[in-house]
Amino acid sequence: MASGKSSRKRSSTTQGQSQRQLRVGEEMRHVLARIFDRGELRDPALQDASPTVTEVRIAPDLKHATVFVMPLGGKNAPEVVAALRRASGYLRMAMAREIDLRVAPMLGFELDASFEYASKIDALLHREEVQRDLAAPVPESDDTDPDGTAPDGKDIGA
Repeated sequence: MASGKSSRKRSSTTQGQSQRQLRVGEEMRHVLARIFDRGELRDPALQDASPTVTEVRIAPDLKHATVFVMPLGGKNAPEVVAALRRASGYLRMAMAREIDLRVAPMLGFELDASFEYASKIDALLHREEVQRDLAAPVPESDDTDPDGTAPDGKDIGA
């Protein structure tokens, strides 16, 4: 007889999160965005900031979530993240009223660096030497690999 463990594998995405984690994270992202839009937070650091929730990553047990945010225009980002961390208890309670989960996840807030990373990649792609390499003509190929085979692996030698 088999042990009590299930031999079924969990389906997961390329980042290792299950479908349920992704679904709950996306719902949390929408709920937090609505809370921010309604202006429910009274912290002075958040008065002129309009934080955008870019992603929510949730732990497999659904008890902890990391919320990635970016203030509109990136202004005062450290202060905005600190204010959101101070308001995490209130945000957890407000979110629990709108999402039906057994346990409302503890919220951690992090600054989303993906916009900065995308800007660096964009700047690299627009550098003169990269543009020159991209504009260089591609030499014509005779559709053979160096070992004398066609791209489909068949020998074209004899």
